[in-house]
Amino acid sequence: MSSRLLSAAVAVVALAAAVPAVAQQPQPAPQAAPQAAEPADEADAASPEEAAIEAAGEAFGARMEAMSQEMQAAATAAGADKDKAKADLDAIQARYQPDADAFAATLTEFIRGQVGVVPEDQRAGMQTALEQVGPTITGIPARVRAEVEQAAAAPAPEAVTPPATPPAS
Repeated sequence: MSSRLLSAAVAVVALAAAVPAVAQQPQPAPQAAPQAAEPADEADAASPEEAAIEAAGEAFGARMEAMSQEMQAAATAAGADKDKAKADLDAIQARYQPDADAFAATLTEFIRGQVGVVPEDQRAGMQTALEQVGPTITGIPARVRAEVEQAAAAPAPEAVTPPATPPAS
């Protein structure tokens, strides 16, 4: 167990906080994942459990990005029909909420199991991550939805009309 786990937990919480901002931005084309650097030594190598959590985190991030895009598309398609938008967003949120709940439970259980085995200087950070990670992750679908609804309700930017050119004299 290394400080990599604490860093990963903090990164997941940061990702969770950043996901709503993604809901307002156009999504770029997917890029190839960067190659992970080789661990400095065997002590820094990820355990199979850490590797599984990292893989689950990446998969969860991809699911939440897909949810965000799906919600944006539904809000756009519904246009001014607030009832349709609400029904569509309810259905999307309900479909993705179990993913958030499951990942939060998995990560929380993993961190809980690691708190007692990390060096003393890392325990406070792990305990903080343990307290924050579950609620933060399970709240992602609702936060993304709120951001999408807010963006849909915002007035469209006014079109800029070029100044009229004066008639030639």
